[in-house]
Amino acid sequence: MDYAGEEKIMEDIFDFGFTAVDETELEAVQQATTKVAETTNDVEALHAKIDKLYNAVTPLLNNLKKNPEKEYILWPNRLAKVEEFETYLQKIYAE
Repeated sequence: MDYAGEEKIMEDIFDFGFTAVDETELEAVQQATTKVAETTNDVEALHAKIDKLYNAVTPLLNNLKKNPEKEYILWPNRLAKVEEFETYLQKIYAE
């Protein structure tokens, strides 16, 4: 085996899996990592908000689907209840 072959074997044996970077490259990686973390937090918060909205609307829809054979729905105090529900949805939206 020649010297170049031995050098290649030594490179493979002592390759510890890291590379040197300069300060600019390190800063770019740190900024990208920070941005990914912020975006992940934003996505999780948005997902939680969507879940709250879904969980708020689903009972309303389920109640409206009850007894489909009846043509009319008796809904006493409808205006007050709808306004209360609307306020609740706006609170979730504003979070």
